[in-house]
Amino acid sequence: MFRGDRWAGVFVSTLDANVETGLQFLKALVAPLGSIERALCGHSMARRIEKALRESVAETGVPKSGLAEIRETVVEPVVKFIALLVEKGRFKYANRIIEKIEELIDERNGVLSVSLETAAPLSDDGDGSGGITAGEFERLIAEKSGAAKVRMRVRQVPQLLGGYRLKVGSLLVDASLRKQLENMRADLQTAALTMGMGNERL
Repeated sequence: MFRGDRWAGVFVSTLDANVETGLQFLKALVAPLGSIERALCGHSMARRIEKALRESVAETGVPKSGLAEIRETVVEPVVKFIALLVEKGRFKYANRIIEKIEELIDERNGVLSVSLETAAPLSDDGDGSGGITAGEFERLIAEKSGAAKVRMRVRQVPQLLGGYRLKVGSLLVDASLRKQLENMRADLQTAALTMGMGNERL
């Protein structure tokens, strides 16, 4: 079973104070490899990727003095981390690991990461629709949770039919119309079974 939180934890503890810079390097180095992720597996491939990544970093527009300052503390650990992902056949999970790293950084900085799924788009500030805006949702969550800052990822999911689904850490609040309909159906089935009507009518 894949444990992205463990990989993310190793990355964060290894880079420690340089983790945010390391995350930017990780994103920049992983992005171009996404199209060939299926081929990225095994020890020999890991060594080739490691060499290619070092060469690509050396060829960037970063001044040599600036690169020398972060080579040992940021670049090398990130390159080795990517090589380890390839060697262990886990590169295909790189984007999930990056999300977990972002969550750990947010947690360290007192930022609350929130995922919000809505059936319809949230209204824009001042569009006159009267619906709640993303900014109002963030302020409400910050107020209720006591978080210094809220980072919210919003995704539209029409299958919810109405309402929203909010995920904060392991807490899930499902206030969608779809969930309400599922609950009503389950209640009706339970009532029908209790009354001896059977399940076939529902």
